[in-house]
This record gives sequence, structure tokens and C-alpha cells, in this order.
Amino acid sequence: MPAVRRLITTFNPSHYELSLDIDRPKRMFKGTVSIDGVSSYDHIRVHAKDLVITKTIVDGHLASFAPDENDEIIVRYDGLKAGRHVVVIEFNGRITDQMHGMYPCYFSHDDKPKELIATQFESHHAREVFPCVDEPEAKATFDVTLTTEQDVTVLGNMPVKTQSNEGDRLVTKFEKTPKMSSYLLAWVYGELQSVSAQTKGDVTVNIWATSAQPARSLNYALDLAVRVIDFFDEYFGVKYPLPKSDHVALPDFSSGAMENWGLITYREVALLADPETTSIAGKRRIAEVIAHELSHQWFGNLVTMKWWNNLWLNESFATMMAYLAIDKLHPEWDFWSEFNAYDTVMALRRDAIDGVQPVQVEVNHPDEISTLFDPAIVYAKGAQLMRMLQRYVGDEAFQKALAGYFTRFAYQNTEETDLWNSIAEASGKDIPGLMTSWISRPGYPVVHVDESGLRQEQFFVGHHAQSDRVWPIPLDSEPSSLPDIFDTPTLAQPIAKARLNKSGSGHFITHYDPPLLAGLLDSIKDGSVDATGRLQLLNEQILLARGNVIESAALIPLLEAYKDETAESVWDLIGSTVGELKKFVEGDDASEAALKNLAGSLARAQYNRLGWDGVQDEPETDTKLRATIIGLMVYSEDADIIREAKARFDVKSLSSLNPELRPLIISAVVRHADNSDTFSALVELHKSTSSAELKQDICAGLTSAKRPEEIAKLLEIMKQPTIVRSQDVARWFVYLIRNRYARESAWQWMKDNWSWIVSVFGGDKSFDDYPRYSASGLVTRPQLEDYKAFFLPKKDIVALARVISMGISEIESRVELIERDGPSVRSALVNK
Repeated sequence: MPAVRRLITTFNPSHYELSLDIDRPKRMFKGTVSIDGVSSYDHIRVHAKDLVITKTIVDGHLASFAPDENDEIIVRYDGLKAGRHVVVIEFNGRITDQMHGMYPCYFSHDDKPKELIATQFESHHAREVFPCVDEPEAKATFDVTLTTEQDVTVLGNMPVKTQSNEGDRLVTKFEKTPKMSSYLLAWVYGELQSVSAQTKGDVTVNIWATSAQPARSLNYALDLAVRVIDFFDEYFGVKYPLPKSDHVALPDFSSGAMENWGLITYREVALLADPETTSIAGKRRIAEVIAHELSHQWFGNLVTMKWWNNLWLNESFATMMAYLAIDKLHPEWDFWSEFNAYDTVMALRRDAIDGVQPVQVEVNHPDEISTLFDPAIVYAKGAQLMRMLQRYVGDEAFQKALAGYFTRFAYQNTEETDLWNSIAEASGKDIPGLMTSWISRPGYPVVHVDESGLRQEQFFVGHHAQSDRVWPIPLDSEPSSLPDIFDTPTLAQPIAKARLNKSGSGHFITHYDPPLLAGLLDSIKDGSVDATGRLQLLNEQILLARGNVIESAALIPLLEAYKDETAESVWDLIGSTVGELKKFVEGDDASEAALKNLAGSLARAQYNRLGWDGVQDEPETDTKLRATIIGLMVYSEDADIIREAKARFDVKSLSSLNPELRPLIISAVVRHADNSDTFSALVELHKSTSSAELKQDICAGLTSAKRPEEIAKLLEIMKQPTIVRSQDVARWFVYLIRNRYARESAWQWMKDNWSWIVSVFGGDKSFDDYPRYSASGLVTRPQLEDYKAFFLPKKDIVALARVISMGISEIESRVELIERDGPSVRSALVNK
């Protein structure tokens, strides 16, 4: 496939003057854009998609225009030569419900339907709203003027310069932006409320939400955002570069959040924390998202990747820096343990499938850009590699390197070599030699350890091509006699006791031979291995079982070593290990009952300690752990637990339930209810509540349903935006396809409604969620063949090609694992 054409090589803009007249009721807009730039040819090429161009003028000359491939138009007139020009384009377009370009957000207040207008331009959707060179390297300044209806709040990247009423219209002109990429331009307008504060550097921070949200839900984000900006100002050594930082909660938003410079947009659940209804986990997720998006104001906005192949320069660093910032601001949270339990686990599981993308991946077609945003790779794996690099060079050198990087490349575009050179200069180490193979190649190694030494090879789950890749692995090991970097296929060295990757920052797994593993388990039992090591070992054993290195039945006695566990992050993975065993017992009553008994016995001691209700001044780790423990007890179907869950449930006061336990209680009641009355009441509450977190909890509960008629109802309402917003359909779908009672129905729904999925999500980054999530839920050979039959003909869809291939590999490996290990797992459980 030929490389996508880079328009910046033909026309390099330096400044835009953009004026838009937006007719929200008619879902239309018209505008004029003046672009000052340098053309390399006798014509000017710009991007424009789904726009009607009505006039083009170049340097005062009326010019012709014609569409070309890849969302481009060509503007020319006789006598136009290469050089600097000003091109003026008049155009009009439509506002659509697809959550990119410019689109409406729907909400209700005082029983009246209302709307916001918002934008989402990443990755290449600015071209849907105005003609531009829609590439990250094409940085320019922007003067933006918006004409809207009156009596609304109008927000942009910069503060308002002037605002006036002209007839029945409101004209808002913003201050000129700094030099920035087109995908970071943004505006929001409508009926909004806010709270404000100042940073130490006099940056005005505003949190915005619709009038439907309680004002108290804005304060948590305000406090976090101010402190995070102050932290990054000091850590990066370069001040936040804009006069204000707006954070807006949108009722409809496809992504989790978007780092538009000075105007960050979020899903409501990712920004708003009602102190009466938001869980600790919800608040911490909000903190992480705010820190991630604010990190982007430096990583991505101030300094931007030249092209999308280096998206990781934005996302990997923002992910890593969010955890670093929150860990510094809230050391009592032990925030890196959450990274280890979630991001590290997700990255290692996804990155073991043959065909996965590397962190740095070439882009050869515009539709490939949306496929780059794999959360397990560009975000989680990339962040893990940055942690590995930070540990390798040391905190001081790492921080010094970043300060130099931002100072040197402010308002510019970079490639990975610019970052490597900055860190090499600060640390005196060969950073390209260490990092190039990790960034540019997919996968990771498993290090086999026995008494004679080490051996590394690429680790795979499922079928794979032969690989002889060798990585430079920072071992971070005991004993200290092992080398810092293991970069050969083997290392001969006597080893009596070992533990690799002590900090958990390395992107590899370790296979200890039986004597070494036994010694490590003894250390876990006597408490001499920290929580990072305990969590890491458990995840490694799950992966080794998936990869056919050990038998899955070995996970059962392994869990016994964790019966006295107290760390909440490790208990999350204990729960995942029980979940890993569920697929082997499905349909076998005796072994499934044995697994439920095992889950209950593992959790019993902690349940007896924690109970259902917190005590005054208990640590937040216990408050969070209680949910995991009761979740295992609910799975065990302990009669007293189910009875207590039902007793605590009251659909009329659901918001007053303990937010940590609310989704568990709803799930237990839905699954064990005597009739569908509660189910129906929950559907109505989901429709009426304005709380995004409560909607999320109700979704988790409803999708636990067993009854076929209830499952059918859920699948029916997924296409009703008044009940399930488009942004949430994928969540409902993945919950249902992973519910054994709903799996077949959810899979059939996806096939039957594929045309609708394409029409609603086809141009969005969430499009590939459907083949991805389908693959995560299917478990039988007939389902594998049906997946192939449905999706293989769709591999010519550029945005889906990779995820379909990986989906087939994922299901194949799962089916083969169940066939191979199922009998021994079931026997081990029943005979335990």
C-alpha cells in the first residue's frame, strides 16, 4: 500500500483566519477561511471532507477548485507560481450526530431537551469543518470567529477577545492561538455552568458542565486540575503556555477525553465527581484522566509528533506522566500499583498476540490513523516502556532531559530520535540502542530462568510466525551479579535464587523453573515479596498458561499461596485469575460449583475482616478492596451474600447506595431476582438519571441478566439513543458478549446490525471496538468459524484489517486452550 500523501510538502500554512456562522437548529454551518502559507507548486492543495466549496480566491484572484483523492481539493489559477500565497475559501457543511467534526450533544434540564455544540478534530476531522492542511506537522496560528445564537456560553482554545450581539446573533472572536496543529483546535457552546480557580502561575482554570449536572460535581476536578498544572510547571521546567485551561464535560463524547489546547473536553464520567455518588475508583479515574490530558498540553500540544507513526510521543508519555503526577500528589494512593494491575496487565496480554501493532507504526492510508489508538499498545505498553527508560537513566536525568526537550522543541514537531537524543545527552547513556527495538517491533520476550542461566525468546499466545527477535532487556534483578542489560539469546550463569523485573517496569515476563518458582512462592507466603512482585508473578503465570508454557491447572494451587493476601491491587488480579478459570468450567456443573467454592474460600477471610460496611477512618485501600472481595463472594453464590445484596437494594434510592458496591449489588439483584420488575425499573432509571456514573453502574448490573427476554430487551434498547447514548453502545455490547447467558444473542445482534454500526461508528476511532470486543467474548470452535465467516470478507476495510486478524488469532488460541487444558482444570477443581 503506497504511503499517504503529506500535504505539508506541497503547501505549508502559517496562519488561518476562520469565520463560521453556525445554524444549530438547521444543523448547518457556513464559513470563510483565509490561509496564509507557502506553496511548493503551481497549485494549492488542502484537505476538505463533506464540505461544499462555493468560492476560492488566491491573492485576490478568483481561482478554480476541484476535488481530488484522500479528502483533498486543488486550488489554482493561470499564473499561480510556487511561493507565499493567501488562499480564501468559502464553504458550507452540515452538523451531524457522528461524534467527530462538529456535532450536537443532547441533555435535558427541568424536563426540557437542550443541546450543546462541540467539536472533535483528532485525528483528521478538522477537514470536516473547514478546509485546512489537516496534518500534525502543519502547525499554524488561528484567529477564530464564531457566530451563534444568543444567550449561550461560547468557549474556544483561547480567551474571548470580543463578543457582541449583531441582530439576533452572537459574534464571538477569540484571541489568536499559539502555533499549533489543526487537530487541537476546538470550540464548545451552549448552556453551561462553571467553577474557577488560579494556578500559582496565574493560569485561570475553569471546569464546565451542563446545567443538568449538580454544581457540587465540578469541585473535585477543579482542585485536581490546578494542582496538576502547578506540578507539571515545576517538573517540566517550562510553564503552561496559555492564559487559561478550560475543562468541559460533554454529554456526548466518543473518546474518554481530548487534549484540545486550552479547551480539554471529557465524557461527563471522566470529569465530574459528585461527592454523594462517585466511588473512590471513579475519583481516581478522573484524576488520572485530568493529569493525562494536562500532560498533553506539553506532550502533544507544545511539542507535537511530525506524523501519526509517532503518536506514542503523545500518548505513551501522557499515560506515564499522569501516573507519575498523581503518585506525587497523592502518595497515599500507591497509584503505580493501579498501573501495574491494569495498564501493565492489559499491555502484556494484547502484545502477546501475533500481528499486534508496534508502538511506532507506519501509516499508509488515512483510515489507518484511527486504528493507531490501541489503548493496550500506544497508551499502556508505551507508558510501560517510558517507565523502563526512566528507571534505567534515573529520575534526575529523565526530568532534566524532558525540560531540555520542551525548551528546545517548543511549538515544533519532533520524531523519536529527538527525544532519544535529549535523554542520551542528559544521562550519558546509549538510549537509541536500548529503545529502538522496543518501540519499533511488536511483542516482547519471555525470559526462561533455571539453575544454569537465562534464555530469552519472543512470547506468543496462539499461532504465530517463527521469530528470532532478541531484545535488550533491563533485568532489574536479584542476584545483582546478573547483568543490567540482557541482550543475547542466552546467558550461562549459575543461579540458585532469582527474581527479575523487581520494580515491575520492564515489558517482559519471566518463566522460573519449578525449583526457583517454589522458592519464590515460599517468599510470597512468608511476606518477603512486595505487592508489585506478587501481582507480577500471578499475571505471568496466567500468561504462561495462555502461551502453552505451563498448564492452566497450575493456577489453582498457585492461588492457595495468595490466601492471606491483603493488597487491593493483587486481589484485583486474584479475581482475574478466577475469571481466567471460568471458561474451562462453563457447562460443567460440578467443576463450576467447585470453582465458585474456591472463590468463596479465597475471599472468606477478607470478607470476615471487611464486611459490607466501612468503619470510620479506614484506609481507602480497604474501601476499594471490599468491592473485590464481595464480588468474589457474590460469584460464589453464597446464600447469605445474595440475601444481603437484595436487602440493601432499593431502586428508588439507588444513588444513596455505597458507590463502591453499587454495581455489584445491582448485578446480584438482576441475576437473582424472582421476576423482571426490578429489571424494568432499572431501565427506566437509566433513562432518566443525569448521573453518568450511576448510568454506568446500572449498565453493569443490567448486562448481568440471565433471562432471555431481558437480554433481548437490552439488545433492543442499545439502538435507542434516548436510553443508550451512542458513545456507550460499545460498553453495553462488550458486557453482554462476555456474559455467558447473553453471548450468542449479542453476537447475533452485532451481525444483524452491522450496517447500523457502520453508519454510526464507521468514521470513528471506536469502529474497531466491535470486532475487537466480539473476539474477547467468543469461546467455541463454531463461534470461531462464524467470526471468520462474518469478518474475513471485511478485511479490505482498512480500519478493521489488523483487528480482524488479531481477533481470529485470539479466539483460536482461546478455543485451543480450552480444548487442551479444560479436562485437567475441571479434574483439579473437582478433586481439590
